[in-house]
Amino acid sequence: MSSLLPVLLVIHVLVTIALIGIVLIQKSEGGALGIGGGGGGGMGGFMTGRETANLLTRTTAILATLFMGLSLTIAIITGADKESGSILDSAPNAVQTAPAPVAPAEPETPSAPTAPVAQ
Repeated sequence: MSSLLPVLLVIHVLVTIALIGIVLIQKSEGGALGIGGGGGGGMGGFMTGRETANLLTRTTAILATLFMGLSLTIAIITGADKESGSILDSAPNAVQTAPAPVAPAEPETPSAPTAPVAQ
């Protein structure tokens, strides 16, 4: 099953890049930063603005569903090889093996002040 993981990871990266691209080319709701200027056919009259928005919305939904499905599949595959248990079970004597605290060092006695040197 682990030989399938690299293939799924490559597909996941491609779907992620496509999803980012599709989201970035959609027209913003504010209209200030979106594609297009004010009506018109868009893409040389190939599709109207509404058809383009519907296509981009549908494509975004499909890519988002693929992204989530691939994410869950990869998580399940990578987690299948591990045994279940608590993190506390992996270090049962962690408290007893901790080093003993070290007492602070005794401060040194200050040296006696010297007389100022006359110049």
